[in-house]
Amino acid sequence: MFTGIVTAVGTIREAKHGPDGLALKIGAPFHGVHRGESIAVDGACLTVERVGKGWFSVHIIATSLERTLFGRHGKGRRVNLERALRVGDRLGGHLVQGHVDGVGEVVRVAQQGDAWLVDVRVPAEVARISIPLGSITVDGVSLTVNAIPAPGIIQLSLIPFTFRHTTLGQRQPGDGVHLEGDTIGKYVDALLTSHQSPAAVPPGPKARN
Repeated sequence: MFTGIVTAVGTIREAKHGPDGLALKIGAPFHGVHRGESIAVDGACLTVERVGKGWFSVHIIATSLERTLFGRHGKGRRVNLERALRVGDRLGGHLVQGHVDGVGEVVRVAQQGDAWLVDVRVPAEVARISIPLGSITVDGVSLTVNAIPAPGIIQLSLIPFTFRHTTLGQRQPGDGVHLEGDTIGKYVDALLTSHQSPAAVPPGPKARN
């Protein structure tokens, strides 16, 4: 579990494709990283396989490659990082599972005062649970939906700190981003749209006269 508060920006040092997926070696300023722990990389929860001084490595399986942009990432790519939430930590963003629900496309970036407005085209499953002032995770960053300017488009407002301290400040129209919809919204949507009929209740024993 994560909060969507990026604590570091790492750099991919190696990207090795193989028949069983993709291995990434990521340079990061973290200390005390252990094998087996979870780290969100651009919003995707990945398991640390190896650790070295100033780096860690992860393996991304084929099914995860199908749902993410990692297959396009190469050496030198900068990625947002967040270590897993500990019990008692501050929940500075919102509850983030590290499950990428879909890939969005940046369609507009415009500065407005001291903020940057970013419009993102999102897939239907994410659009359905996105509401103005609701939460969404973009490349691992907890953000608030500023507005919905058109069907299938959500608008984000980036403050200067987020613009400078995450990779979102580098995004331009045409770029892809990882998206995770609000966890509570996903559960509510699943309950409301479920077409499964309730399980039949077996009849009780007949009363005897």
